Amino acid sequence: MAFNLPNGVTFAVATAYASALTVTAASNASETVLTVTNTLSAGDYVEVTSGWNRINGRIFRIKTASASNVTLEGIDADTSNTTNFPAGSGTGSIRKINTFTQIAQVLECTSTGGEPQYTTFSLLEEDYDRQIPTTTSAQSLNMSVGDDPTLPGYISLKTVARSRATTALRAVFPNGSIIMYNGIFALDETPSMTKGSVMAVNVGIALQGRPVRYAS
Repeated sequence: MAFNLPNGVTFAVATAYASALTVTAASNASETVLTVTNTLSAGDYVEVTSGWNRINGRIFRIKTASASNVTLEGIDADTSNTTNFPAGSGTGSIRKINTFTQIAQVLECTSTGGEPQYTTFSLLEEDYDRQIPTTTSAQSLNMSVGDDPTLPGYISLKTVARSRATTALRAVFPNGSIIMYNGIFALDETPSMTKGSVMAVNVGIALQGRPVRYAS
């Protein structure tokens, strides 16, 4: 059992990517192994484009790397279920995140969406309804950032928001745990102006895949 505070968490946005590497095969394993002409190292973070939708568009950490393959780290890289991950269908590409730029002066970060959705039905012979889960609702992050347009993080947010390209976001917690997000950014450049309160701008990130979390 553990209880944590977000005090000390830092956020960084991806500001440079390497060229994509073609994935010619992907194994069905507890941590999938991708066959790729490799230039990556253990500890690198990559955006995955895959025929397996459950890992497509997500950010993973490289656990091990050799000249011809890499292993994706974590429980979310478990592709051993061939119903969810049909054998031979995981090809695609990966691209390394070369540079992260810290977003300084974050005042608050909240999440919306992600709630389970249900469909309700009733059998003809029954006098009550049933529910089964279907999907989860679209999820987004909402971030309040102290207004300073000269900071590198602010400038980077402005750039990725204008590009509308799907971009990675990294959250690092004081205990060493990490959450990797991937989404489309939007920035409201007009700061809040409430007497006695810190001026801030709002950042929205529409997630394009489930976050991936690492304990350390």
